[in-house]
Amino acid sequence: MRPVEPDFADYLRDESRLTGQAEWIAFPEEEEQVRELLRLAATEGAPVTVQGGRTGITGGAVPRGGHILNLSRMARILGVRREEAGGGWLVRLQPGVTLAQLEAALASGQLPGAPAAFLTEGPFFFPPDPTESGATLGGMASTNASGARSLRYGPTRRHVEALRLALADGSLLALRRGAQRARAGSFRLVADSGRVLEGELPGYRWPSVKNAAGLYVQPDMDLLDLAIGSEGTLGVITELELRFTRRPARIWALMAFFPQESEALRFMFEAREGIAGQKPAALEFFDRFSLRLLAGQKRSNPAFAELPEVPDRNAALYVEYHAERQGQPEESERELAAVAEALERFGSDAGQAWSAEGPRELARLKTFRHALPEAVNLAIDRRHRESHGIIKLGTDMAVPAEALEATLAMHHRDLEAGGFEHVLYGHIGDNHLHVNIIPRSEEEYRRGRALVERWAEQAVAAGGTVSAEHGVGKLKVELLRKMYGSDSIAEMRRLIELFNPGRRLNRGNMIA
Repeated sequence: MRPVEPDFADYLRDESRLTGQAEWIAFPEEEEQVRELLRLAATEGAPVTVQGGRTGITGGAVPRGGHILNLSRMARILGVRREEAGGGWLVRLQPGVTLAQLEAALASGQLPGAPAAFLTEGPFFFPPDPTESGATLGGMASTNASGARSLRYGPTRRHVEALRLALADGSLLALRRGAQRARAGSFRLVADSGRVLEGELPGYRWPSVKNAAGLYVQPDMDLLDLAIGSEGTLGVITELELRFTRRPARIWALMAFFPQESEALRFMFEAREGIAGQKPAALEFFDRFSLRLLAGQKRSNPAFAELPEVPDRNAALYVEYHAERQGQPEESERELAAVAEALERFGSDAGQAWSAEGPRELARLKTFRHALPEAVNLAIDRRHRESHGIIKLGTDMAVPAEALEATLAMHHRDLEAGGFEHVLYGHIGDNHLHVNIIPRSEEEYRRGRALVERWAEQAVAAGGTVSAEHGVGKLKVELLRKMYGSDSIAEMRRLIELFNPGRRLNRGNMIA
């Protein structure tokens, strides 16, 4: 371990711009080193904050004293194998492997121990698609991350087959899908040290919408799923086994621009149900302020110079399609014609839409889609330098489909009434939108926080969630309480204490 000196100061923060403090930082490279460091911290009674790529925006990797356990050097892909049932492929890796590293290895087929059949059946890809390609796989499992393609493929949880979880005392749980289950809300697990973890799951209802808020619970659940999305509050992920899939034979996408937001919504509803039999893998929304922010960055910031020229419109939709077979040219033309006809019906000029097929063109559209959070972060950085009380202020709420339009109307009404500078964008196909408020003062930041809390109450009342993909971390603890209530939070605390006595691991995440 090393003291947290100025050279390591950057490890005291994450993308939320929240800053913490710590005494020591360690960079283990092997599972046994993690376990030894946890044993040492246990003898001291010291809190431990676990970090990966620090790409999160809820402060989950920000330390509150004690030690930092940074897993970024545990970055080896350990092997690939065919699963025993189903015939799919699984990759075993350390938690510090980034999404970009895994995607590159899958695309090239360069995985340790990969048999000839793996090379001939590829190329493959890992479906979860969070904005940050520098996110680590351990962090993605810890927060149950998702992204644009969750509309078709679901979040990270759906693709995790096994993991190894080091507990706060250094003992280890090996969890595999289907091997350990709860029964009527009761569970029993045995660590390698012989330590028995036995108890009751919380009784709160998990919402039916896309959700990453709180510990996942179901009465007869697979206990692997309890660890996924637990944000480091139960233990430290030291190894994962993930299921990946064959890359679709054809991927094509378009970015369409609309004169009015209402027309974009009507097209989205039709596209989500399927146009000419095609259902999208991703449906992403941009409001007029998002488009204007990107256009301004393209004009003023050389880092955004490669972005296409952004039309002056009031809304845009990114739509991505995946096909299991290549298809004939005339079939592709019919698909494009059907989508173009739908665009024209809803007021969008199909001739001005950006279409993409092939890696280079698709990467260009993906860059545009991912440029918006980067532009927001730059704006927040500027405001944070002017006033340190200003940090990231964004929503991550999802609602049932029938509440989407009312939720959008509420956002627009309240933002205009409050005079907030903001952008609104996100995974509209999942009824999951992000509002990022860009405060101009600490007073405006406080008003924005109060507004976000009111929105959270409305989302929960509609049957939704306060966090659909980013988790709770340290910044949304109060929103989690609003979602589940004090009694359920107390149940969650008791469960965390069973795994993590004194809540020394990732103190402050989920539970205050």
